[in-house]
Amino acid sequence: MTRDALEQNQVPIYFVAVIVAAIGGLLAPNTAQGLSVLVTPTIAVLMYAMFLQIPFLNLKDGMRNKPFMAALLVANFVLIPLLVWGLTRFLDGHPAILIGVLLVLLTPCIDYVVVFTHIGRGDSRLILSATPILLLLQLALLPLYLGLMLSDTSGVVVSIGPFVEAFLALTMAPLILALLTEALVKRSAAVKTWADAWAWLPVPAMAAVLIAVVGSQIAPVVNEIGRLAPVLPIYIAFAFLAPVIGALVSKVCKLPVRSARAVIFSSSTRNSLVVLPLALALPEQLRGLAAAAVITQTLVELVAELVYVRAVPAFLCRDRAETSEPLNG
Repeated sequence: MTRDALEQNQVPIYFVAVIVAAIGGLLAPNTAQGLSVLVTPTIAVLMYAMFLQIPFLNLKDGMRNKPFMAALLVANFVLIPLLVWGLTRFLDGHPAILIGVLLVLLTPCIDYVVVFTHIGRGDSRLILSATPILLLLQLALLPLYLGLMLSDTSGVVVSIGPFVEAFLALTMAPLILALLTEALVKRSAAVKTWADAWAWLPVPAMAAVLIAVVGSQIAPVVNEIGRLAPVLPIYIAFAFLAPVIGALVSKVCKLPVRSARAVIFSSSTRNSLVVLPLALALPEQLRGLAAAAVITQTLVELVAELVYVRAVPAFLCRDRAETSEPLNG
């Protein structure tokens, strides 16, 4: 199988991985719980593989597209947080669920959003170029958002230590390694061979992450389904409203069609697999239910993405007269 064929078939590959992991996790929950130790290393591998595909040293190319960057940042860091705040107001009596929902819905995806944008006929190059900015801003703003949205009576006390440790292990370490690799590619044939080999790994690595996450967490989600019921209408409402927000912001910024689709997918796709270790780093009385809330969003989002890749280009953001878009807008 070629790399192109692997990438074109990644969505069915992911769903097979989810189904296999869910069945295994439900039939052998005690054994599947052992997969939890693989969550952090598999995510770190995925992040390194994804970061190697991102042109960090050419970040200025994406930054030059000011209308796109404005739409992307306003949607993800102004309007989506307002939407999340509105959707979660009735969860104050459910602190573990509240923090899980906030963790996952406040952080825009920085990995497989590129994949779904490409499949949905959006400009995946722009999303790729904007990924470092999305990463750095969510690192900076997530503690602020949590401080504002967690009420004094919620009973949730967030320690910054585990968050810093998780972000260092899952983002900064893979990011630094990817930057070093990119800098050495043109100087060393061995490093170039290494990087070319890793270019095959984003899809298998994502499948491995899904297997580790879903397999280890599906039983707790099913066991807690009654307590998780309040998050389902929130996630479904988010799945409907987030792409509309992305489309409206894109229209206000007068973005070309493929750029607008990229904003829509970024607004709608969340960083669930990366924030899961943050949920697992919470105090013991919160972590189980918070992690289950994060996993529930992953399952809802995977279904939503299958709808998005068809509905966004067909209904929400149809083709217009333009036939091409320069990266620099």
